[in-house]
This record gives sequence, structure tokens and C-alpha cells, in this order.
Amino acid sequence: MPGAKDANSQLPSFGAGLLEDPKLSAALRTLELTVRRKLDGVLQGEHLGLIPGPGSEPGEARAYQPGDDIRRMEWSVTARTTQPHVRQMIADRELETWLLVDVSASLDFGTINCTKRDLAVAASAAMVHLTAGGGNRIGAVIITGDKVVRVPARGGRAHAQNLLKTIATTRRSSDNVRGDLREGLEALRRPERRRGLVVVISDFLGPITWDRPLRALGGHHELLGVEVLDPRDLDLPDVGEIRLADAESGEVRDIVITDSVRRDFSAAAHDHSRKVQREFRSCGGPTLTLRTDRDWITDTVRFVAQRRRGLAAGVG
Repeated sequence: MPGAKDANSQLPSFGAGLLEDPKLSAALRTLELTVRRKLDGVLQGEHLGLIPGPGSEPGEARAYQPGDDIRRMEWSVTARTTQPHVRQMIADRELETWLLVDVSASLDFGTINCTKRDLAVAASAAMVHLTAGGGNRIGAVIITGDKVVRVPARGGRAHAQNLLKTIATTRRSSDNVRGDLREGLEALRRPERRRGLVVVISDFLGPITWDRPLRALGGHHELLGVEVLDPRDLDLPDVGEIRLADAESGEVRDIVITDSVRRDFSAAAHDHSRKVQREFRSCGGPTLTLRTDRDWITDTVRFVAQRRRGLAAGVG
């Protein structure tokens, strides 16, 4: 799509050749301005527009709708009316948001307008803007595969800028080290944190070994998965003989890409993506997919708008 190149090609590169600090600060300011210009007016300061906000105060009961979290079933009203009802929660005035950002080696890949790492930083900037203000606090857990970087949750613009700078400058893991999403989720579980929003940003490639800690987090927090992908994660090009290298394991294979290989790869890759989305959905969390060949801002705005419409329908 024409807009994809314009939007994603303007993303600063946060890859292996890290920018010097003044240039990095300028790039992050430009990214912040882009996010604010595109997203202001969509959210208007209400974090409920992003996720059905976590809350501790019970609100009114309403009829159950497909997709509602069954943990919020209001059994007394259900028994009285013989129709399933859920209890809406009044959102807390202050929201604590935690970003779990995967910057492992597989994120340093992109074949169109940017790398998946650039998209992960952009998604982090969008989440910071969407949940900032009103006394809200935001922190981050950044995973590389061989270390976990923690940024405590605090409020304020200066903290938000430093958080994004830490995400952008955290170096990828050593060679032949796989990312460990499970370790990052466990780091968010302990110590136990106040109820809030957890945003997991990753390409989610590799075995799904992180489902149990995700469910445990989903029992206490609202969840959002942000899947960052490149077209080549889902479909192979018709190029014949090619050498493929796994950025995280270091494994190298020479294969001939035939029509049959392309079909099998595409089927397996799309099935894996659907499994990732099912895992989040089973925990009551939606997923936002961003791709290097699409306009990430447009996809984010569309996602926020859909969440707002869903909330409005639920309240009505």
C-alpha cells in the first residue's frame, strides 16, 4: 500500500549501528511527534480506549456478549434473570502499564521499509503515549535472550523518554542465543505488581513455551499482545535455491524453495500466528499486528478505534 512506505520508511533505525546520543534523542523526539500527531484525538486521554481498563470498583451489570471475559460473570444477576450477565468494572484513575519488549536477534530483520526492531520501538512509543497522563505510571522489562533489563514504573514525560531510549539502545543478545519470552513474563510476575496493563511486544517466533506465565499474568492484569512481523516471516519468495540462517540459533541451511515448500512454510507460519493470537484471546487479551510492509500508525489507529467502538457497544 502506498502509505506503508511513507510511514515505515520514516522510522529511525535502532539496529546494530546504534545512533549517537544526540541523534538518538532527536530521532525519539521525531517519533514522539509522529505518534502524538496521528493518535491525538483518537484516545483523548482515556486509557479505556486502548484496553477495557482494569479497575477495582464494581460498576453496573450488563448482558453477556461473545468475547466478554468469563471471569467477570455476575452470577447473582444471571440467576435472577436467567440470562448471562457480566459485571463491568470502573477503571482506576491511575493506570500502571508494563511493557515487555523483545529485542532478541530475530527482531533485527526486515525486508521492506524497516526492521522489526524499529517497529518494536515505535509500538513502545505508541503505548507510552496511549497510556500516559493522569498520574499513570509506565515501566518496562526488556529481554534480549541472555539478559533482562528492568525499568521501574514511574510517571512523567522525562521518565517516558528515558524508558524509550533504554528500549532503543538495549543491544541484542550474543550470537547463537535465543530470545526467552517466558523469562520476561516470569520477571513481570515476581514481585507481584499492582493490577494494571501488560503489553507484550515481540515477533513471537519459536516454540510457544510462554503460555503458562501468560495465563498467570492474565489472571491479575489486562493483557495486550503486539505482534511485529515481516512478510518473510509468513511467506517465502519464489527465488529457487537459497541459504537461510537462523539469527538466534546460528543454524544455516541451503534449501531449494519450490511451490510445495512455499505452501508448507506459509501454512505453518500462519498457523503459528493464529496460535499466538489464540493464547492471548484465551487470557482475555487482544492482539495488534504490525508489519514492516504496512503503515504501523494506520494499523494502530484502526485498532484503538475498534477498541473504543467495542467499549461503547458494551456500555450501551
